[in-house]
Amino acid sequence: MEKKIKSAEILCVGTELLLGDIINTNAAFLSQKLAELGIGVYRHIAVGDNPERLKRALADALESADLVITSGGLGPTYDDLTKETVAEYFGREMFLDIHSLDRIEAYFKRTGRVMTDNNRKQAMMPEGAVIFDNDYGTAPSLALSDGEKCVIMLPGPPNELIPIFNERVMPYLLSRRERVIESRNIHIFGKGESAVEDILGDIMKNATNPTVAPYCRTGEVRLRVTASADTREGALALCDEMIEKIYATEVGEYIYGVDVETLERAVVDNLKEKGLTVAFAESCTGGLISKRITDISGASTVFMGSCVTYANEAKMKLLGVKSETLARFGAVSEETAREMARGVREALGVDIGVSVTGIAGPTGGSAEKPVGTVFLGISTEAGESVRALSLSAMKSREYIRAVSASNAFDMILKKISEKNQK
Repeated sequence: MEKKIKSAEILCVGTELLLGDIINTNAAFLSQKLAELGIGVYRHIAVGDNPERLKRALADALESADLVITSGGLGPTYDDLTKETVAEYFGREMFLDIHSLDRIEAYFKRTGRVMTDNNRKQAMMPEGAVIFDNDYGTAPSLALSDGEKCVIMLPGPPNELIPIFNERVMPYLLSRRERVIESRNIHIFGKGESAVEDILGDIMKNATNPTVAPYCRTGEVRLRVTASADTREGALALCDEMIEKIYATEVGEYIYGVDVETLERAVVDNLKEKGLTVAFAESCTGGLISKRITDISGASTVFMGSCVTYANEAKMKLLGVKSETLARFGAVSEETAREMARGVREALGVDIGVSVTGIAGPTGGSAEKPVGTVFLGISTEAGESVRALSLSAMKSREYIRAVSASNAFDMILKKISEKNQK
């Protein structure tokens, strides 16, 4: 009986990785998938096409982990030695797998290419290997195990590695994990990672099953709640209990969704559910808010359009911002943000109009309005409100724009919540 897999290391093979010619996206993908399975990843290792270094790296990885997943080194050339190195480690002889050879020959015939003799090397397999067919290229993938340790070998190109893992390797690993492990993700906006940890510190430190782990990205915090149980339903029930516990804390009001991809996804889903429409008036974000919402498939049912009004003349002509407002308060002001939001709502006939105007830097700030000063307006039939941001001048232009856009989406979600409460 084969040992259940608890831990893993990822070993990516290829000199091009060390030279920086190729960005190693495979390691990130594999880590995410293993986390979904509840298999802990100890290390990422990259090694060149050198047999001695590969042997040392493989032995070192297998000494500390139950599973090693390799990517690369399965090609037809002399320096593709991953299979041979793994076979030597386990003391297995190589043989010609006729099934794999037939598939490789069929691939070349189907694509109208001439198969050279060295491609037969890709059909050479270690004795006892579990072979995963490759429908996307010529190199089959495989798993080799001695009952205690296991190595899964995948091709290097992501367009082959990703579907093979999802379609072939995932079912194999599901049968070898110790218990059913499930994760759910709580998405938080408006509270920083340190503030979230300060509130949830005792919960996060004392939780064992489920566990709670924080992750941050620009302006947001994600809490991954992970539980193990004998069944999927049992693990999810444990996750849901923890999620309810976190909702009951001060963090709860900053949660914009559970298991949603992004703020903009949450906005589109909520607008669809309520049958509402939105439009944007953008100045300092220069169309970023519109870009992010149109990244979501199906956004056309709720997003009517936007006006990128960078110049004051555009704000007046397209949105109806009063010249007196601009002269008295300036383009970056609460008053201008209100008129922009109202103007785009009325111009495009939507339920919700959202505006943003600010100083993204690195120049353009003043003592009264430093770089990072941003005003966001939101308008409905009931009236307008404004959110003022003071983002650090030490942050980049990209950061200020990104966080401003995220605040726009957060304002929409808060406005929808207000409507629901009424």
